[in-house]
Amino acid sequence: MALKQHNLTCTGHTRPVVFLNFSGITDGKYYLISACKDGKPMLRQGETGDWIGTFEGHKGAVWGAALNVDASKAATGAADFSAKLWDAINGSELASLPHRHIVKSVSFSTDSSQLVTGSNEKLMRIFDLNRLDAEPLKINGHTSSIRHALFLNDDRWLISASDDKTIRLWDLKSLQEIQRLEFSSIPNDLELSADKNLLTVASANSVSFHEINGLNKIKEYQVPTIVYTASLSPDKAVFVCGGEDFTMYKYQFEDGTELDSFKGHFGPLHCIRFSPDGELYASASEDGTIRLWQTVIGKTYGLWRRSNIPISIDITSLRGVPMTVSWLPKKDINPNLLKTV
Repeated sequence: MALKQHNLTCTGHTRPVVFLNFSGITDGKYYLISACKDGKPMLRQGETGDWIGTFEGHKGAVWGAALNVDASKAATGAADFSAKLWDAINGSELASLPHRHIVKSVSFSTDSSQLVTGSNEKLMRIFDLNRLDAEPLKINGHTSSIRHALFLNDDRWLISASDDKTIRLWDLKSLQEIQRLEFSSIPNDLELSADKNLLTVASANSVSFHEINGLNKIKEYQVPTIVYTASLSPDKAVFVCGGEDFTMYKYQFEDGTELDSFKGHFGPLHCIRFSPDGELYASASEDGTIRLWQTVIGKTYGLWRRSNIPISIDITSLRGVPMTVSWLPKKDINPNLLKTV
């Protein structure tokens, strides 16, 4: 009999959670940041979902959030017409970067020296994080709001997805458009694969995969709902997607075979992302929660255990934050995660 998927529910947000981003693995650990319409982006331990801290300072819904590779810095973009740079170790605000409209996307360059933002101004700004007083570079060309912007090709290119139903590739030396993909519907999600060679695109009822060089589409699969988000596992074995119908769908990457479908959220899914080690994936929803799911169900990992024996964990210091965690798996229902800080 197939094992049942038990998710870990991460509470704390009070409004829809719209975006998630994992850091890379540093000293055997990795971290997760969430963007939420409550205006309070949160940092969590990646393997367990344990809350570490909340970045306080925005005065509007937060639409985008990112961690740099080693999780030393965070960036957020919000409806208060600003992007903010944070020290992810102590939570302090390092800089507030003004914009003229809502900031929907933030992303670090590979070496963490630059930050790109995408906004409802229909343009992207590139900030030099070593010279925050300098004017950012600006890239124009889209005819509608920008949803996502990412560095590519050793930070020599940018790729952006917009409500104008295009994905565009840009050269950072000339600040000119190199190539574009046109869609019949808005590209809702854009993700770069772990090896930085493939793009995952969610649009309408499909998930497509494109090579970075040439943007050639190599695979496309249909999904029985409007897809808002999709993520490819680091080993490219499976991808997970979801959207309008509250359901998570898991498919084999090679041939599109559906491996599983299940519900857990009580609202549409806005973002799904695999962890950097591929052991789990996180989902964010209109219901205001983040949920963690096992890639291999039943495997001992993080707070998941093979047995049904209650586990009590005392964590004396989690990045400097004292915490006690109690974990009690219950038969046939989602586990309860109780935390006191």
